[in-house]
Amino acid sequence: MPYEPPTHTVERSLRATTGAKVIAGVDEVGRGAWAGPVTVCAAVTGLRRPPVGLTDSKLLTVKRRNELDAELRKWVTAYALGHASPEEIDDLGMTAALRLAASRALEALPARPDAVILDGKHDYLGAPWKVRTVIKGDRSCVAVAAASVIAKVHRDKMMAELGSEHADFGFAANAGYPSPVHKAALEERGPTPYHRLSWAYLDALPRWQHLKKVRVPADGGVPEIEGQLGFDF
Repeated sequence: MPYEPPTHTVERSLRATTGAKVIAGVDEVGRGAWAGPVTVCAAVTGLRRPPVGLTDSKLLTVKRRNELDAELRKWVTAYALGHASPEEIDDLGMTAALRLAASRALEALPARPDAVILDGKHDYLGAPWKVRTVIKGDRSCVAVAAASVIAKVHRDKMMAELGSEHADFGFAANAGYPSPVHKAALEERGPTPYHRLSWAYLDALPRWQHLKKVRVPADGGVPEIEGQLGFDF
């Protein structure tokens, strides 16, 4: 299906209205997975013409995504990756874990960004970062699209490596997301050390429910379930 290539429109707007010079595009991958970290990439691209075919990583074939990743790592001005582990996700909740991973990525850049373009409608970063949220920014903004590809390829490779220790779970194919193979392995073997133990899928696993972690939010509210898929997917 044809799609419009991403542009520097948001970056140009931020430069004109805020005086920002270093602007990072930020995107995450792994939010809805049952296993593995949530990974965030921060990419700085400037206003140069991007590689041909750049778009949201989810719209690309595996082959093209890997090809673009190799191009992007040489093309971007700078990029950095940040992760929040399954344990941190269980302890903090997804929103705080995303903030932690994104902060780690941004702080690892060689120059601190003056502004951040964040994919989506919710600003999970907040102060001290100056954030502009853009719905479907991974399709419309060059820096965010670049971040989406780099983050996806990196996390997929990471999950394939972890999966070598637990072949029955098919991490190389599903990257820790729900799949029939993943579901069957969980029912038979229970969660691996890489699984998120506060996730709703454990509610449907009587043999392994004793492993579930219940997180009590610091404010005493109801624990968030955003992005958590149960077993009936």
